Amino acid sequence: MPLTTLVLGASLNANRYSYQAIMSLKDHSIEVKAIGLKSGVVHGVNIVSSMEAFQNIHTVSLYLNPKRQEFYYDYVLELKPKRVIFNPGTENPEFFQKLQNSGIDAEVACTLVLLRTNQY
Repeated sequence: MPLTTLVLGASLNANRYSYQAIMSLKDHSIEVKAIGLKSGVVHGVNIVSSMEAFQNIHTVSLYLNPKRQEFYYDYVLELKPKRVIFNPGTENPEFFQKLQNSGIDAEVACTLVLLRTNQY
């Protein structure tokens, strides 16, 4: 079963890091799901604007500021990912603690750097 990453806060704007993350994940042959404010397609990945009941999410890569994350707390916890990556600017001690309390690895890191350095 492939490891799937959910990009939460995905953007159709090529200048956004979430867009670049989708591109890089796909280039590394990682299955990608994406949720953003606007629906669309990036590098063959459908971005949906609703909380889909995705299965087998290994990693959630966050690209939402802490205030916007609150809306997704329960959703992410219900997905039961193995880990959640808080990309730069998304650091959130409250959510970080909730994840750890639920047995989900939470790390402050950069998805793009992890991929580039083969640490993903």
